[in-house]
Amino acid sequence: MPKHPAPIRKLLVANRSEIAIRVFRAASELGIQTVAIYAEQDKLSLHRFKADEAYPLDPKKGPIEAYLAIEDIITIARQVGADAIHPGYGLLSENPDFADSCVAAGITFVGPSSAIMRSLGDKISARQIAVAANVPVVPASNPLPEDEKVIRKIAESIGYPLMLKASWGGGGRGMRPIEDEAGLIEAVRSGKREAKAAFGRDEVYLEKLVRRARHVRQRSGRLGAPANGYRRPSNRPRTARPRLPRAGRPAATETDDLLFSNLRHGHLRQGPGP
Repeated sequence: MPKHPAPIRKLLVANRSEIAIRVFRAASELGIQTVAIYAEQDKLSLHRFKADEAYPLDPKKGPIEAYLAIEDIITIARQVGADAIHPGYGLLSENPDFADSCVAAGITFVGPSSAIMRSLGDKISARQIAVAANVPVVPASNPLPEDEKVIRKIAESIGYPLMLKASWGGGGRGMRPIEDEAGLIEAVRSGKREAKAAFGRDEVYLEKLVRRARHVRQRSGRLGAPANGYRRPSNRPRTARPRLPRAGRPAATETDDLLFSNLRHGHLRQGPGP
């Protein structure tokens, strides 16, 4: 018989503002006590007052750095008796080291396992899984080195225009379109700074820029369960996207149908389980 996890009684949300408030609301509806953490700059932020309890992070750390301090967050969770941590999205939500730290402290991490995050949270690893499954991908590099001469050679080998992307995280942080060599190095520098500030990691890579691309998400059921077949465009920012897919997207292509058919019939393998 599979072992069922213990019920969550007290939940710390390792995030801020509206993201944290949404989790608090859901937890309260389930009868779960909630714990907020806040940076010095957020001491008057609404999420601090929406939780049952609230505790300050290191006041010497900046407004983003404070929420990326894994040891500080784990320490607070243990001191207040939280048995689970919800990361929200952004910040530490796709950091496998954070998930491992929670498990090591005996705290439930509300999210995927660190193994899944290392496979799919890092875009370069996820790309390698796609290649292994014979999914077409656009030309791209490995993580960029520090040597700017080597970066130029890598860019030239892929061909302009390019898109700079952060290996970890999402939400467009660290992304930069690069039209030619003149803007390459500054884009890499600024993209790495933004990625470091947002995700605590400055790893970036280059990918061939596809103009007017359609980014389509294909949703399916759990592994071995029937796929639901919903498709939706997700070119727009997160806050502007529809929350629930209700119908097939417009302008579906034969390639879309082939990929979905392969997924449905198990010809494309999903990533490793927890």
